Amino acid sequence: MEIRKAIHADAVAGTRVLRRSISELCTADHGGDKEAIAAWCANKTPEMWMLWIDQEATEPYVAVDAGSIVGVGMLGRTGEIMLNYVSPDSRWRGVSKAMLTHMETEARTKHLWQCTLASTKTARAFYNAAGYVPTGIGDELVKKFIT
Repeated sequence: MEIRKAIHADAVAGTRVLRRSISELCTADHGGDKEAIAAWCANKTPEMWMLWIDQEATEPYVAVDAGSIVGVGMLGRTGEIMLNYVSPDSRWRGVSKAMLTHMETEARTKHLWQCTLASTKTARAFYNAAGYVPTGIGDELVKKFIT
């Protein structure tokens, strides 16, 4: 598996991973409610993907295995983990963990001292196991780096 910066050509496959991950894996969060899924997926489009690639405020990444996109991540300029989704076909294969490690390494290279994220119910135990702790603000979690 390789993790690399996302490009425009990844838009259709990348957004497919996002939408499938949300609809198929995040049922603890949306309970199968079609309106909730539609709202969550509303900005997970190829057009939005292009904006994510082109703006300087975010760095989208893809995890590629055997030529297919199996994971999508996005790091914000201030160290916010904005996306970390895995294809349902690749769940439990270390994709999300590898993506998270990659984004944390990128944050460190930018001299950021922490990463933050808003966790879903589905992913909370995953992030807790990775060292993220609640900030006390909603669903926000933080991991501070020792410098």
